[in-house]
Amino acid sequence: MNSPPENDLCSICHSHFTAPCQANCSHWFCGDCIMLVWTHGSTLLPCKCPLCRRPISLLVPSEDTIRDRSVAEVLGKLETYNRLFGGHSSSLVQRMQDLPFLLRRLLREMMDPQRTLPLVIRARVYIAMFLSAIYIVSPIDIIPEGVLGIVGLLDDLLIALICFLHVAALYRSVLYFRHAGS
Repeated sequence: MNSPPENDLCSICHSHFTAPCQANCSHWFCGDCIMLVWTHGSTLLPCKCPLCRRPISLLVPSEDTIRDRSVAEVLGKLETYNRLFGGHSSSLVQRMQDLPFLLRRLLREMMDPQRTLPLVIRARVYIAMFLSAIYIVSPIDIIPEGVLGIVGLLDDLLIALICFLHVAALYRSVLYFRHAGS
């Protein structure tokens, strides 16, 4: 989903999208509209999503927006926004809320032959997933299931969560470097 849904409208201007961009909460906005929301409030803080009120720490423009030369000013503002707020280490709660957005985009990007992730990032994702799968499947655990029953599954869940958070952080850094002008 590298572009907004066909029949959807911007929730800020209630018009068709111009220079659409997706926030880390998965909502779509016009690039100009979300920049107006940001500049209307404090420009020292990230703006909040008008729909779900989560802080927006990353704005990803659609593929069509990136190719369109007429929206260079909007892309410049988006790069500035991402440079200011996209690289911040956020709280654990914010990172967990971003997991569905980042993992969904990562999976789509890995399956799309037109898009390529850097080889080092792709290798790190595969290695992290492989090692966490081996730990979860292996009978050797920090908290054994055979002795403690269902409580023994907690270490497996913790390893899976750490793996997903690590993979999401890797992909977030790719998006940050791609859309922050670095």
